[in-house]
Amino acid sequence: MPPRMMFRKEDVLEITYKIVEKEGFEGVNARRIAGELNSSVHPIFKHFKDMEELKKAVYEKIYAKYQEYMLSGRNEENAYKKMGISYIQFAKDYPEFFKIILMQKTNLNAENFVMADKIGDDVIEIGQRLTGLSFEEQKKFHVKVWIFTHGIACLVATKTVEFSEEEIGDLLGNTVREMLKGFKMERGNKGEECN
Repeated sequence: MPPRMMFRKEDVLEITYKIVEKEGFEGVNARRIAGELNSSVHPIFKHFKDMEELKKAVYEKIYAKYQEYMLSGRNEENAYKKMGISYIQFAKDYPEFFKIILMQKTNLNAENFVMADKIGDDVIEIGQRLTGLSFEEQKKFHVKVWIFTHGIACLVATKTVEFSEEEIGDLLGNTVREMLKGFKMERGNKGEECN
């Protein structure tokens, strides 16, 4: 009888991550993972108490990939735009991951959804450098920008529409500039109404 292969926790996690990358969590079950490992299910449950614990570990790995994308350009000159482009690029490169993190039912309103993301404060602070708005104003403005950006990302993740990198850059740059003008004009008009 040939010796049994020894699989590390990282092996099980990586195989599961690759399944989820292609098929989402719907493609994940112990038998499927064991088949990919060319093994029994024993290595899975040796390292993870159950499938939920494994899925949680995969989710954390997926979220780390998302953070890597989002934070890659935060120190660049056009960081706010770059983060929007990175958001859409993540949806394009990892559509199943995007759907898992950002297209699930939450029952949150848009502002709470944006702020629930650990990256939310970073994006808002970076946006403040561009807009000159206070944190609270930038948060309100960013929710509008996020809704627009998220719409493009959903179109990309679901392959409903294809955009070139140039189109995405132009859409974000031009639309956000126009949105900012409108936001500042609206803010100014509200100030005049108070007088």
